[in-house]
Amino acid sequence: MKLGPLTIHPQRIAIFTGIAILLFLILNLNSRLEELARLQNEKATVSARGTAIVVTRYALETQQAFATSPSAVEQYAREQAHMAQPGDKPVVPLQQPGATPPPQPISTPAAPNLTNWDVWMAFLFEK
Repeated sequence: MKLGPLTIHPQRIAIFTGIAILLFLILNLNSRLEELARLQNEKATVSARGTAIVVTRYALETQQAFATSPSAVEQYAREQAHMAQPGDKPVVPLQQPGATPPPQPISTPAAPNLTNWDVWMAFLFEK
């Protein structure tokens, strides 16, 4: 086919159309690959969170099992509540006579919270 000085061949039209379709397919493949990478990263993140939740659940179940056991109650009573069972002979450590008592810490007053404005005013105008 001839349009003025241009000659149009059906083979060239088919080649250019094929190249255009191929370019669109490559661009579509690129966007799909980006989406795949994003979804794989998201899957790894969710999987890690799920694993952490399962581990936390097992740890809490173990703590709950121990807390409801008789040995936990006895451990609390002896160590924290300072209780004794009948027949136990509790020992209370005392200081030796004439021993120097441990020094008591002296509390220092906390510094007042000053704003930057107060610090500059004190620096410039107070002596």
